[in-house]
Amino acid sequence: MKAIQLEKPLSFRPIEIAEPNQPGPGEALVRIHRIGICGTDFGGYLGKMPFFSYPRIPGHELGVEVLAVGDRVTNVKPGDRCSVEPYLNCQKCYSCQRGHSNCCENHKTLGVMCDGGMCERMILPARKLHLSRKLALEQLALVETLAIGCHAINRGEPQPGEHVLVIGAGPIGLSVLEFARLSGAQTIVMDMNEQRLAFVREKLGVPDTIFTKGDGEEFRRLGDLTNGQLADVVVDATGSNKSMSHALNYCAFAGRLVYVGITQEPVSFPHAPILHRRELTLLASRNALAPDFIRIIRLIEDGEIDTRPWITHHADFDGMIAEFPNWLKPETGVIKAMVEVQ
Repeated sequence: MKAIQLEKPLSFRPIEIAEPNQPGPGEALVRIHRIGICGTDFGGYLGKMPFFSYPRIPGHELGVEVLAVGDRVTNVKPGDRCSVEPYLNCQKCYSCQRGHSNCCENHKTLGVMCDGGMCERMILPARKLHLSRKLALEQLALVETLAIGCHAINRGEPQPGEHVLVIGAGPIGLSVLEFARLSGAQTIVMDMNEQRLAFVREKLGVPDTIFTKGDGEEFRRLGDLTNGQLADVVVDATGSNKSMSHALNYCAFAGRLVYVGITQEPVSFPHAPILHRRELTLLASRNALAPDFIRIIRLIEDGEIDTRPWITHHADFDGMIAEFPNWLKPETGVIKAMVEVQ
């Protein structure tokens, strides 16, 4: 069957791979219908994703249809449409035993550390499938992106009436924004790209944005929006070590800073005058948990999250390789590109 392999940075190629076996106990055979493209895929393509290995079949934002199930599978059946939780965990390590499957000590993300869903069919653990009888396949493929933002906001725990500053208005930052709003906090978005901020204001209905050139003017704007108190929760979704090193400066006293972006470069900041004096809390956010997927599916089904502004670009499976480099260009305005397999 057809698959697409990223054999090395900047080099996709179409390949043929063997058909999967029939599902064993606890497994499901699924047909891939939609694949969302995210920053991890871009980072893997550019050779900048620290957890990526080559050659690799990418694809972890998936909308799938169940074709067959193995013994002891009760949560899904053939014909069901599902979102995929692509974080494969061992269920045995200290993290898993404490409920932190998102940072399993033997963790593998589909399409990053092991082959993913940029193919026609594959076997998955059935426990990683999240069913919806209402959502379209594209919406199901979008759930994983939203789950990253959901988990990041869960880490920061904003309260109604607090101020949340989201730094970076790419897809991960926008997913954080969705759940910051649902928390009841006043949400502010900062970015160096005015086109992205215009999308936030016009398509997502968030008026409070800050365009920054890194010249310090953003502090005045943030102060105006927070009565001079700065942000109770700051979520940095840039993946830039410079931004991440600077982000503590935007935190209010007793504030929380969540790093959801990933960088391979060192992150540094002053301890005594900022971290210690303000008694800040520094948090990392990795992947998401099964309850996040369940919650997001329900929120989309109930109309609490509108997915229509999200999916801005499409390609069919055979045209993806040619189209992919264009999605990297800021001027194309990509928020979420979706690959249609069948």
